[in-house]
Amino acid sequence: MTKYAIVIEQGPNNLSAYVPDLPGCITTGQTVAEIERNMREAIELHLEGLAEDGEQIPAPTTAVAYIESRVA
Repeated sequence: MTKYAIVIEQGPNNLSAYVPDLPGCITTGQTVAEIERNMREAIELHLEGLAEDGEQIPAPTTAVAYIESRVA
């Protein structure tokens, strides 16, 4: 099983998410749980589309980390 990092951002009315390693693979939702469900489906459809088009499936290369800051 391959794991892709996703970025979840808060918008004015909902959440949105994208996969840095899969340009164009995005989704929206109201909750993090909904984003995770939607993104799982979006990634699968995106990868299936790449395979059907004979394109190479990108390997995940994005890493994530959190840095604490004393300034808020």
